[in-house]
Amino acid sequence: MTPSTGSRTEAGTGTEAGRRRIVFLDVDGTILEHGSHISPSTPDAVRAARAAGHLVYLSTGRSAADIHPVVADIGFDGAVTNSGALVTSDGEVVVERPLSPEATDRMLTALRSRGIRYFLQARDGVYASDDMAELMRDYAVALEARERAGEEVRPEDSLVGLAQRTFPRVEEADLSRIDKAVFVSDHEEGIDELRADLGDEFLIVPGSMPLPGGSNGEISERDTTKGSAIELLLAHLGMDAADAVAVGDSWNDIEMFQVCGVAVAMGNARPELKELADLVTTDVLDDGIANAFRRLGLI
Repeated sequence: MTPSTGSRTEAGTGTEAGRRRIVFLDVDGTILEHGSHISPSTPDAVRAARAAGHLVYLSTGRSAADIHPVVADIGFDGAVTNSGALVTSDGEVVVERPLSPEATDRMLTALRSRGIRYFLQARDGVYASDDMAELMRDYAVALEARERAGEEVRPEDSLVGLAQRTFPRVEEADLSRIDKAVFVSDHEEGIDELRADLGDEFLIVPGSMPLPGGSNGEISERDTTKGSAIELLLAHLGMDAADAVAVGDSWNDIEMFQVCGVAVAMGNARPELKELADLVTTDVLDDGIANAFRRLGLI
């Protein structure tokens, strides 16, 4: 399958000889099909691009402590994690901007008052509210029952490893060092309710992982995004945004699409993201990253 051109101008999507690029790759839906499935061509493409002199960074909503080993083992120059709250480069912390204790308290008050389940993400890991932990345990039991009954469980439904994990409790977290929250509401209006409660101080976007429940999403500080983190990293490295490439599939990738000179949407990306892209590649397990890298002349 051949990648297609998106709606943005295609100018600058090629790679001139000797031009060094910096690439930012989302994880879920871009490197990984939700769970642990990865295209065999992806590690080779990333390593070949780095061998050619380009920089390749992760850019994910996940916690730095929650990167799947199959992804971490590929090898990267650094990572934008927790949706831009933490940035590392060559083993050095470049950006660290957790929520203020006051913002964390306000966020928790809104979640608890609505009876919404949640994870809190920090640099050191992911913490679960008691009802979120219960939801994930029940979900794991239901999946096991379906598998025993011979029903097919899609990789994106299985959330391999997530449902079966035991998360530390929110009470164990240092609430002065929280970066973001991931939430699950029992009904479709959960996102709108939280937006009404929290106002413009926070950025609330639909989640990219197929968690059980009526709706789910992510809560970050308004100006803490993948895009703003990439701008800070580029300044640190002395690189131009025109030389940056963003590859993603979901709502929390929009800001990095706006910042980077070239935006690539996965074939499985949301239609709204494809409209913002310079290039639409193939699906996550259909050599999407490798095809994009070839199209851009990175490999």
